[in-house]
Amino acid sequence: MSDNNLPNNGIPEYEEQINCQEEEIFTDSCSNINEHISHSDSLDDEQRVKMISPAMLVAKRFVRNRLAIIGLVIILAMFIFSFVGGWLHPYPETKIFYKKEITSSQFASATINQNWYEEVKEGYQFTSINKAAFALALKDGKSVFTTTINGENILFAIKKISDDTQVLFGTERIGKVDIILGDYVFREESTFVFSSNFKNTILKAIDNNLNFIEFGGKEYFLDLSRRECIIYTGEEHVLLTKNIYDMYEQNVRADFSLKYAFETALSENEQFLTVNQKNYEIEYHDEIRTIYELSGSERVPFANITKLIITPASADIFLSIDYKNAVEEAMFNNLSSFMYTNENSETIEYLIERNDMEYVIRTDKMTDLIDTYASPSSDHLLGTDGSGMDLMVRLMYGGRVSLTIGFVVVLIEMLIGIIIGGLSGYFGGWVDTLLMRLVEIFNCIPTMPIYIILGAALDTMKLEPSVRIYLLMIILGIFGWPGIARVVRGQILSLREQEFMVANEATGLSVSRRIFRHLVPNVIPQLIVYATMSLGGIILTEATLSFLNLGVKYPYASWGNIVNSVNDSYVLQNYWFVWIPAGMLILITVLGFNFVGDGLRDAFDPKMKR
Repeated sequence: MSDNNLPNNGIPEYEEQINCQEEEIFTDSCSNINEHISHSDSLDDEQRVKMISPAMLVAKRFVRNRLAIIGLVIILAMFIFSFVGGWLHPYPETKIFYKKEITSSQFASATINQNWYEEVKEGYQFTSINKAAFALALKDGKSVFTTTINGENILFAIKKISDDTQVLFGTERIGKVDIILGDYVFREESTFVFSSNFKNTILKAIDNNLNFIEFGGKEYFLDLSRRECIIYTGEEHVLLTKNIYDMYEQNVRADFSLKYAFETALSENEQFLTVNQKNYEIEYHDEIRTIYELSGSERVPFANITKLIITPASADIFLSIDYKNAVEEAMFNNLSSFMYTNENSETIEYLIERNDMEYVIRTDKMTDLIDTYASPSSDHLLGTDGSGMDLMVRLMYGGRVSLTIGFVVVLIEMLIGIIIGGLSGYFGGWVDTLLMRLVEIFNCIPTMPIYIILGAALDTMKLEPSVRIYLLMIILGIFGWPGIARVVRGQILSLREQEFMVANEATGLSVSRRIFRHLVPNVIPQLIVYATMSLGGIILTEATLSFLNLGVKYPYASWGNIVNSVNDSYVLQNYWFVWIPAGMLILITVLGFNFVGDGLRDAFDPKMKR
C-alpha cells in the first residue's frame, strides 16, 4: 500500500517527527510528539518498563507501598534512637543515680546482759567447757564442782559475791568436821594444824551456816551437810560476772584484781577503795556505776559498770561512753526518745523501740539512697529502673544490642543457608538428599528447650556478659539457617536448567563460580525479603530469652531483659514506665521489619500489578 492511500492519522510517528525536524517548525504538536506517548499510570506499561531499570522498578514499587515506607521510617528511627541517641545522651549506660532522703535507720541496739563473762587470774586457764560445768553446778545449787583443765581434775568452790558476780576458788581439802549427835569431831587431812582459834572460827561458821571464812589472812571454804563439814583452802582463780565494763580509755582494761576489788566494793556499796596502791571512787547512778581514779585533787573517769550491752548497727559507728550513758539513762527512765550532742556539736534526737528482749535505737538522718523506680521527670524522661539507672539510656543501649543481635544472626543464617542450599540445589542427587536430611534434622530440634539448657550452662560457666552476647548470636544463627537453605535450594533447582547456566558450563567456569557468581545472585532478592522478615522474629527470640534471664546479662541492657522487671507483680502494677516503653519498642520494631519485608516481597514479584 502506498503512502498516498494512508489516512492522515495513519502516518507513522517517527516520520512525522523527522518532517518536523527538517522544517524546524516547533509547534505544540511537535512538542507533544517528543514526549513519551504513553499516559498510563501503570508500572507494568510496556513503554515505561523499557525506560526503567529492574532496580529502579523495584524501588518504584517499594516506594508506592505506604506500609513499607512506614516500616522503613520506623527502622531508621530505631537506629537513630539506639545508636545516635546513646552517643548524644549525657549519661553512660551503667550510671546509677542516687537521691538524698531522710530515713529512720537503726543506729544501735541495747540488751540487758544475762550471760556470764569470765576474767581469769594471770597464770590460770578457764575454757568454755569449764564455764559450762560452772553453769551446770550453779543451776543445780551446788557450791563445789569438779572440772578438767589440761588433763588434771580441778575442784572449784563457788563464792557468791552478789547475784551478778561469782568467784571460783581452786581448792584443796585439808580436813573435815564430823557432826555426831551435836558433837563436833575435827579430823585433819593435811599438814595444816587446826588450832583452837581456827576450830572456834569453824564452829561459828557452821552455826551461822557460812560457806566462806577468813582466818590468818587466808580464805577457807566449808562444804556443809547434815553429818559433816568438809574444809577446803585455796586461791581465787576466776571471776564470773554479768556486769559490763566500759573503759573510758580504749587501751586500758580492768584485770582480775581490779574487777575482783570493784565487784566486792559494789556488793558492799562502798564508795572508796584502794587497789594496787591506787585510790578509786565509785559513784552510783541508778543502774550505772561510774568509777573514778583519784590522783591528788583530780578525779579522772576510769570505767562505767552496767548490765546493759550497747552495740552499734555498723562497724563504722563509734559509741562513746557519754552516748551509752545517755542511752542507759533514757532506758531506765522509760523514755521513748532522747537528745544527744555528739563530738561535732550536732544535737540529734534518737528513738528507742523495744523489740522483744532487745531495744532498738533509731535516728533520722540524711542518707544517699539509690533512686530506684523514680517516676518520669525532666532529669529522667522515662524514670529509672530497679537498679537506679536511667531507663531512656538503657533503652537506647538495649536497642543497640537487640538490633545488632538481629542483623548478626541473619548474616550467620544467610552464610550457612546459602552454602548448604546452593550446594544442595546445584548438585542434586545424593548430595541434595544428604543435605536436605541435615536440614530436616535441624528443623526437628526443639530450639526453646535447647536455648534454656544452653543458657543454664552459660550461667554455670559464669562467662563475661560481653562474651555471652557473642555466644548468643552464634547459637541463634546455628539453629536458624534451615529456612534460608530451603529457599536457596528451591530457587537454584529452577535456575540451573536455564540457558545461561548451559552457556556458563560451556565456557568452562568452575563449579564454585557457577553457584556463587551466577546462581546465588539471582536468589538475592528472595533472600533479602526472607532476611528482612526474619529480623523481627530474631529480635523477639532474643527478647524472650533475655526475659527468661537466659540471654543478655547485666550490666548490658537489651529490650528483653528490661521487660524482665515485670516478673515482679508489684512493679507490673505500679511502675508502668519500666516495662511498657521497652515492650512498645519491641512491638514497633518488629512491625517495621515486617512492613519492610512485605513491601520488598511485593516489589520483587514481577507479577504484582499496581
